[in-house]
Amino acid sequence: MNVEELLKKYADGVLDFSGANLSEANLSGVKLSSVNLSYANLSVVNLSGANLSEANLSDAKLNVARLSGANLASAILNNTSLNVANLIRADLSRAQLRGASLIRAELIRAELSRADLFEANLSGADLREATLRQANLRRADLSEATLRGASLTGANLEMANLNATDMGRTDLSGANLRDTELRQANLSHANLSGADLSGANLRWADLSKANLRWADLSGAKLSGATLIGADLSNANLTNASLIHANLTQAKLIKAEWIGADLTGAILTGAKLYATSRFGLKTEGMTCEWIDLSPTGDRSIIQKFDSEDSRDFFNETPPTIRIIVDAALEHEANFALAGVYYQIAREYRRLKQPPTTEIGRRRTVFTFRVDSDEALLTTAYIAILPFRDSANTQQNIDKVVEMMMSKDISQLGLKIPHQVKQIISLIEQARNQALKIKAMKKNLDIAAKLNFFKAPTQTILTNSSAQSLIIHDNPYFGKRLINPSDSSAKFFDDTSNDSATSLLPSLNMIVDFIKSFHYTEK
Repeated sequence: MNVEELLKKYADGVLDFSGANLSEANLSGVKLSSVNLSYANLSVVNLSGANLSEANLSDAKLNVARLSGANLASAILNNTSLNVANLIRADLSRAQLRGASLIRAELIRAELSRADLFEANLSGADLREATLRQANLRRADLSEATLRGASLTGANLEMANLNATDMGRTDLSGANLRDTELRQANLSHANLSGADLSGANLRWADLSKANLRWADLSGAKLSGATLIGADLSNANLTNASLIHANLTQAKLIKAEWIGADLTGAILTGAKLYATSRFGLKTEGMTCEWIDLSPTGDRSIIQKFDSEDSRDFFNETPPTIRIIVDAALEHEANFALAGVYYQIAREYRRLKQPPTTEIGRRRTVFTFRVDSDEALLTTAYIAILPFRDSANTQQNIDKVVEMMMSKDISQLGLKIPHQVKQIISLIEQARNQALKIKAMKKNLDIAAKLNFFKAPTQTILTNSSAQSLIIHDNPYFGKRLINPSDSSAKFFDDTSNDSATSLLPSLNMIVDFIKSFHYTEK
């Protein structure tokens, strides 16, 4: 079949040309929308500027074909061979290309938004500045392809092969890259904000200056990756492998990376404001200094000697444990949720509810805090729902008095002004506690329930794994049996009010505070 015959039949309403042999034909600029050319041989054909919208080209051969500027919107190209084809500026929006072969195809500035490229082979393809918004590239092979400056916002690249692919300055915001292969990929200056990279293989990838804000990199493999100057603010790096990764001056403000492996990594100059430094593997890590300022402007710098960084990035998170000598029941649990919600609105350091362990006779509430300095102040606030709050707060106040009564320099602390900082924070906590008590509503409800009248222990554990019992009610673990009732009950309501616990010694307090890991200013 020659070109004239095809065009005449098409003009007469014939659409089915499946299996036609039009190799090397010149069909530039023709209008063949909705035509059926499935299984046709169109190798080396010239279809530049042609209108093939909604055409069926499935299983056709278009190797080395010229399709620059062609309209293939909503066309069916499943299992089609387009190897080394010229598709520069072609419109393939909403096209079906499942299983298609586009090896070394030219797709510069092509429009592929919402196209279905499931399991398509695009290895070595040139997609510079192409648009693939919300395209389906699941399990596609894009190894060694060029996507520099392309837009793939919201695209699905789950389990795709992007090994050694050039994606410099590519927009992948909100894209799904779960379990994707990205070894040695170039993602420098790429926009990956909000992208899902969980479980992705990014070994030896270049992510320098990349935007990874709010990205999910949990369980990702980033060994040997370059993240110099990358923005990982609010990113999830939980259990990520960053062995020998270069995070020099990376922005990790408010990032979550519990369980991350930083063995042999470089972290010098990283911005770590409000980022947990606990639960990390840091053996052999290099870190000369970090930026702890809220905006990453270097106004708060922490410098390290050769071994200091290992102490700073400690595996023990600071915690406050309030142990209640009673099992938590539903009514008390409901009341407690209301109380801590009210408290959190006034006291911003209480970012999350406590973890709760409920035994048959005792309940343990564990509060995690961001820094050692916040231990005493958060304990001062966290105990508020309980009858023991007054005695616990009194003990904290006495600890502060003991710290003030001594010449601070005699305490042997490396940074004396940090003691003043703790004292200042306690004063703020006192004022906040008064405001919370003035609200009354939820605290009054809790005060009526037996659970909150039970004896308590309050134990602080700092980042050096040292513990300090700040309050231990002498009636804790002791119960009276009411002869008229088979169940055990606590001592009478007034006993807890007058119960006092022994204060820790000055040496214990000094040792506890000396082992804090501070933020230098």
